[in-house]
Amino acid sequence: MLDEPRAGRLAAWGNALFAGLVSPDEAATRAVGGDTVHRVIGLPDEDGAVGLTLAFGRLRALGVAGLRVALPAPGHPLGLSGPAEFNAAAIEAGEAVIGPGPGLGLVPEVHRAGPAGDVVTEVLWRCLPVRAAPPADVPSLGEAERELAEVLRQATEALTRLDVAGAGPMALARLEAYRVRMEQGRRLLAPGYPPRAVRVLEFAQRVGALVEIADESAEDERLAHGAAVSAAQIGERDRVLRTVERAARRARVAAYNAYAEELERQRD
Repeated sequence: MLDEPRAGRLAAWGNALFAGLVSPDEAATRAVGGDTVHRVIGLPDEDGAVGLTLAFGRLRALGVAGLRVALPAPGHPLGLSGPAEFNAAAIEAGEAVIGPGPGLGLVPEVHRAGPAGDVVTEVLWRCLPVRAAPPADVPSLGEAERELAEVLRQATEALTRLDVAGAGPMALARLEAYRVRMEQGRRLLAPGYPPRAVRVLEFAQRVGALVEIADESAEDERLAHGAAVSAAQIGERDRVLRTVERAARRARVAAYNAYAEELERQRD
């Protein structure tokens, strides 16, 4: 979870462009990140697929002032507001970008080709209508930060009590090594976001990465010790980690949506 979702990059740098803090070319380049190319298809009044620079301009002309992010999962439509077609596509992709105002949403389709070490990654963002309604289960920054801290505290206590992988020094050491690798040349969010949003996103990414590392550690333990770890322990561990993962996703969405949330508060 230290990796930035494509929806997060697109929304963050699109918002920086809308705020006049970066150029269209920089916004597009930052949004593409390590991929080869991004295009958008289905925009109103545009035939075929267009590049991100043109897509950002079209969205702004259509009335989008701030982009929001959804990071849904099966059974948890986080950040979505319908209709069913858009929700289904976003849940399948695991992410989406939403443009309030004109009611448009973008869902990524990722295509990879080429041999290992020379893979070309093309992303096609499909534009679909979205419903003008409050997004599902999106907390404020303050709520997300408090919830994540409390959930992490409870999870650490539970995993330690269960004496299973996920809370020990080995898992924490793997997290630190992972963080150092991922932070080389990495920038969280984009100009225009409040410092608290950056802090919450950093916290959420580290917690999410710990969940992933705990999952890997648990699999290593299962292979090494087999039946020594009971099914009840494994089931409880999985329940605890899923609770933490859900809170981390909620916090990430709150951080990415901080810019759009502030715009809406200014209008009220």
